[in-house]
Amino acid sequence: MNGNVAWMLELTIQSGRSNDLGALMTEMVTATKANEPGTLAYEWNTSADGTLCHLYERYADSAAAMIHIATFGATFAGRFLDILQPVRFVVYGSPNAEVKAALAGFNPTYLEPAAGFSRK
Repeated sequence: MNGNVAWMLELTIQSGRSNDLGALMTEMVTATKANEPGTLAYEWNTSADGTLCHLYERYADSAAAMIHIATFGATFAGRFLDILQPVRFVVYGSPNAEVKAALAGFNPTYLEPAAGFSRK
């Protein structure tokens, strides 16, 4: 297995906030792509009815995940949590204690690597 850290965050979109979400997604994707080379995947998906959002993120390692977590907290967390309500947060890979502490407020479920592979 590799040292990647990944997660899937399931969120409900607050009623009437889809335009706000679109602007926030654009800003977050642009910032992450430009400033976080250790981010390997950063994918937003929304339901056709505009009520549900899944956010899949994969990082090269715990250090890369911490860079993203720090940027999120300093720049985006307030607006993100005003528009989106976390429902489920599942973390994959082998995050270190620092990542686990930083994510604790989201009450994530941790799944440990068991089998498989990843291609680049």
